[in-house]
Amino acid sequence: MTPPARRRRTLGRDFWLYFSGQLISQVGSSFTLFALPLLVFKLTHSATNLALTTAANFVPYLLFGLVLGALADRVNRKRMMLLTDLGRAAVIVVLPVLALSGALRVEDIYAVAFVQSTLGILFNCGEFAAIPSLVGRDDLVAANGRIMATNSAGQILGPILAGVLVTVMSPADLLFFDAASFVVSAVSLAAIRRSFNAAGRPGPASAGVASLLRDVRAGLHYVWSQPVLRSISLMMALINFVASTESSQLVLFAKRVLDASDSEVALLFAAGAAGVVVVSISAGPIRRRLSFAVTALGALVISGLAVTAMALIGSYPAALVLWTASSGFGLLLNINTAALRQAIVPDEMYGRVVSIAQVLAWSAIPLGALAGAAAIQLSGSAAGVYAATGVLTALIALSFAMSPVAHGDRYLATAAGTAPAGEATVAKSA
Repeated sequence: MTPPARRRRTLGRDFWLYFSGQLISQVGSSFTLFALPLLVFKLTHSATNLALTTAANFVPYLLFGLVLGALADRVNRKRMMLLTDLGRAAVIVVLPVLALSGALRVEDIYAVAFVQSTLGILFNCGEFAAIPSLVGRDDLVAANGRIMATNSAGQILGPILAGVLVTVMSPADLLFFDAASFVVSAVSLAAIRRSFNAAGRPGPASAGVASLLRDVRAGLHYVWSQPVLRSISLMMALINFVASTESSQLVLFAKRVLDASDSEVALLFAAGAAGVVVVSISAGPIRRRLSFAVTALGALVISGLAVTAMALIGSYPAALVLWTASSGFGLLLNINTAALRQAIVPDEMYGRVVSIAQVLAWSAIPLGALAGAAAIQLSGSAAGVYAATGVLTALIALSFAMSPVAHGDRYLATAAGTAPAGEATVAKSA
């Protein structure tokens, strides 16, 4: 009985305030995740416009991700997150107000998506430091697990609620809920007593642009000089280029191929999130039974083939099951590659390496989304393009079976056996 009591006492009031605010915020954000592409589809019925919405969400990471990540260490993080939440509430509410006045254009959606994504980078950077500030070191796993569960629960519950509400209100009106959820999150942050900065103070504001760029260059050099990190980044860039179409065009695919209603589209989004939850819970047992290569690359093959089957069958009930499988097994790749990075990257470089890896991998998403839209426009077949992306995803995974990614277990074993010098030994082993 003692450990549970200590955990409850350690997590404490401030953590649960943060947890509650994020639960509500995640539900609101999942409304927007469903409503924005549906709005774009209803305004334009265009695959290209859906792809541009995806691009607007990811371009800020490429333009600002590395710099904003470093800057977040130099300000009062809690205040930054609170102001970011209020800013996101003010920005997202612009769209339903324009819709009510009859003046909403697709260009307005692009602009809001771009600004929202930029503000989200700042919030996510602050959140990384928030959890260790709210709980003790021994409770980090429990706290992070609860936050991840919150994210997944919100992504399941939100689309289901949105699917019900969209039968009695327009998709644009759903965005009012997201704006309100950001305000709730800001209030919960304001009520938290603890600082999110070490010793209650911001980081070294005196460090200039030159030192910031030196840190970025050092991180880039580290990622590119490590064979396994380089291979993972290249593989993820290729996968994202091919598979970005599947998420950016999901509304169009559901409408044209599956003949789905708005509520059925929402349920398809929820099914994908449910797959993520199921597989994330099973990730540990799966990994204990299978090698790194079989788990990570095999999951990617299954994910791709599930999309191909979904496209060829063209049945909504089958799509619910197959999209659940594809989304879940796609996450299994991310879980295993993230664990590999955590094992071999030195602590002092972890933030830079992760942000650089994301930028390198996500750089392909806007281009891939636009390429997929062009393929749908030229071929006139969303099902055919989806089938092709699934096959290509599986082939990319198989092609990396002969790369350093296939030797993940060796990297993990080497890192575990030589903790301080693991990076040098691992680099030589590939």
